Amino acid sequence: MENELKGAWHQFQDVIHDTAEQVHHAVDDITQQLKAFSHPAFPQYTMRYKKPSLCDPDVKQISGYLDVDDDKHFFFWFFESRNKPKEDPLVMWLNGGPGCSSLTGLFMELGPCTVNKAGDDTTINPYSWNTNSSIVFLDQPLNVGYSYGNGGATNTVDAAKHVYAFLQLFFQKFSEYEHLDFHVAGESYAGHYIPRIGTEINDNNKGHFQPASLLNEYASELKTINLKSLMIGNGLTDPLIQYKYYAKMACDNSYGPVLDRSQCDAMEASYPACARLIERCYKSQSVFSCLPAAMKCNKDQIQPYQQTGMNPYDVREKCKGGNLCYEILGSVQTYLNRDDVKKAVGAPNIEKYESCNMQINFRFNLAGDWMRPYVNELPPLLEDGVRVLIYSGDADFICNWMGNKAWTVELPWAGKDHFKAADDVDWLSPAGDKVGELRSTDDGQFAFLRVAGAGHMVPYDQPEASLEMLNRWVRNELA
Repeated sequence: MENELKGAWHQFQDVIHDTAEQVHHAVDDITQQLKAFSHPAFPQYTMRYKKPSLCDPDVKQISGYLDVDDDKHFFFWFFESRNKPKEDPLVMWLNGGPGCSSLTGLFMELGPCTVNKAGDDTTINPYSWNTNSSIVFLDQPLNVGYSYGNGGATNTVDAAKHVYAFLQLFFQKFSEYEHLDFHVAGESYAGHYIPRIGTEINDNNKGHFQPASLLNEYASELKTINLKSLMIGNGLTDPLIQYKYYAKMACDNSYGPVLDRSQCDAMEASYPACARLIERCYKSQSVFSCLPAAMKCNKDQIQPYQQTGMNPYDVREKCKGGNLCYEILGSVQTYLNRDDVKKAVGAPNIEKYESCNMQINFRFNLAGDWMRPYVNELPPLLEDGVRVLIYSGDADFICNWMGNKAWTVELPWAGKDHFKAADDVDWLSPAGDKVGELRSTDDGQFAFLRVAGAGHMVPYDQPEASLEMLNRWVRNELA
């Protein structure tokens, strides 16, 4: 009898212990999810967050959502620098699309960890950009990656306003990072996003709020964002010039032709008509001019390459799998659809994570955003001292180095003549190996870097060189 009572008592204690543990975890989950705050200048925005320990458990992390009007929710994931987080710069990373998740950058390219083939675990990335910088990945525009909601931006200008609000709320709550040098980096369609985001930050730093009536009352509450530079990798920034180089990249790249000469000749012959349409778009920026330009030029200049079955992001490779031709993106999707991962980062409401949302791509295209001249945002930023790096993997077709270099040389700004006359010099690794070719102003204000042996996603193909590029660029020691 005594033994039975003892057994019952132990069972009772176990039940109490298990219940207490469940209550503790439930309370912890609730308190984590309810850490929310707002900003007086942005009454329609709130931010909620938690502190996960996935991917790089040895550094401080913050993940969560920027909520807008209760029906728009933008996901972010922040990692502190592995080095000196109180001193190292802060980088915001954006993938492109439009409609592709910045978590691609996190788990495939430059983030603290890489997903394994099975999609059930991660390994530390020794060449992560948070080696010497803190970094925040932002899923934008709406319904990209872990972000979700109704409506949302259909153009780059509107999308940039949400990014500025995100930064204001982030720095308000996590003020220990507001003094750090701040850099905006990204690739592909981020060649649109980043110049406009730079303008949004720079204009607001100077008090040129749009619309002024909304923010003047709370101007003293706004942080001056310490914007130092923009970094655009294999971006779509100046379509008028860049579309001219598709034929040349298809037939005359250093890795060997993808198309035969007659196809490239046909592409070159059709470019003048394409250019006229883009010029009309640049002049009016109306959807009625910009949408026909995108439809005509993409058909004539990009479709012939796509029909070959080769990877448009790497002329050296066949397209593999349905996820932007990279099998690893299937593994990333598997990992980010795990319930435990979604719970850990505060995204349990996401039914299905996808690397790219093609509906967003379609909506931006339909709004005429694809061909608009966001390149025009850059000269005023350069004049105001914001440094700009354009870098390009030399095996990419879709936003190739030839077109990117061409527009940097022709960019109309105060340093144009100096930049145009500058020499292209070998860019060397610390070991003395040539890993690229650099053209830069003497003061490092504006630079173009061709990265050898890399496709559209430079940090994926050349991780060590990409980290070296970042570290030297933020110290203004790229040359």
